[in-house]
Amino acid sequence: MEFVKCLGHPEEFYNLLRFRMGGRWKVIPKMDQDSLSSSLKTCYKYLNQTSRSFAAVIQALDGEMRHAVCIFYLVLRALDTLEDDMTINVEKKIPLLHNFHTFLYEPDWRFTESQEKDRQVLEDFPTYCHYVAGLVGIGLSRLFSASEFEDPVVGEDVNLANSMGLFLQKTNIIRDYLEDQREGREFWPQEVWSRYVKKLGDFAKPENIDLAVQCLNELITNALHHIPDVITYLSRLRNQSVFNFCAIPQVMAIATLAACYNNQQVFKGVVKIRKGQAVTLMMDATNMPAVKAIIYQYMEEIYHRIPNSDPSSSKTRQIISTIRTQNLPNCQLISRSHYSPLYLSFVMLLAALSWQYLSTLTQVTEDYVQTGEH
Repeated sequence: MEFVKCLGHPEEFYNLLRFRMGGRWKVIPKMDQDSLSSSLKTCYKYLNQTSRSFAAVIQALDGEMRHAVCIFYLVLRALDTLEDDMTINVEKKIPLLHNFHTFLYEPDWRFTESQEKDRQVLEDFPTYCHYVAGLVGIGLSRLFSASEFEDPVVGEDVNLANSMGLFLQKTNIIRDYLEDQREGREFWPQEVWSRYVKKLGDFAKPENIDLAVQCLNELITNALHHIPDVITYLSRLRNQSVFNFCAIPQVMAIATLAACYNNQQVFKGVVKIRKGQAVTLMMDATNMPAVKAIIYQYMEEIYHRIPNSDPSSSKTRQIISTIRTQNLPNCQLISRSHYSPLYLSFVMLLAALSWQYLSTLTQVTEDYVQTGEH
């Protein structure tokens, strides 16, 4: 099915096929699970159950760094789950958060008092994003520097590290509007949406779709202000595994914002990038020139979709103009322009036929073996 979705995007089809046939291990090397202790195996089991996307880039980190980041991620994810639980009253939640570090040394500790989620409005958006994502960026950056994988400045510049986390968090909040509404969570900043509607849930009503999209575009414009910081931060990284770990989620977020911009579907269903698109980004975003080319591509995509009537249009154009000054190349990625459309079409046809043949052959072989066993 994923190959079918890529038929209109030859370069994605090619990269998806290359990824499936072993190209993934060049970007995300396979970790030797057999060499892990039982406790680390448990950590990685929970990691894969919690986040497939982050699990992949975490396990691709070099040496002991991957274990440190794995445990760091799991602890913060548990804290985040506790913080986001709207059924816990503040009087009980604050002591739980303050004392959470002590529970890490109690193997049998569990929290089982969560009930059905009650709808609550997030009142302090910047502070929330800082604590749930900005501090993650700061903590990771300090780990990178302490391990000497990266220069001290990476861990010392807390503003850039904070901005990296905020960009990812804001992107997730923007994209997940409808899912959060259905789950009784409200993360869009009230100081923004209250200028458009009386209740955040009103954006899901068809009669408010124009106002909803205007608010969406304003939030995306705000998130784009972090991209210059993202470029500066990534430009400082020297270790390849750390660069991949940081760059891949950032370019995924940029592509997600481009998909969401001025898109009514955010309020009607799921908006996400194609799997072939994600694979292409993973395989391309391994060096700074390629990352800059990706950013340029999606900034231009947003720029050409800015409605003149949108209240935030001038601010959106202004921030994109600022991002353009970050030495972005006015070109496509090499991997996307190296092959001619005719050649790619031929490769697609050949690959599709080969894939169908191998799938059929595998099924026949399995049927034959099962028949023989009986």
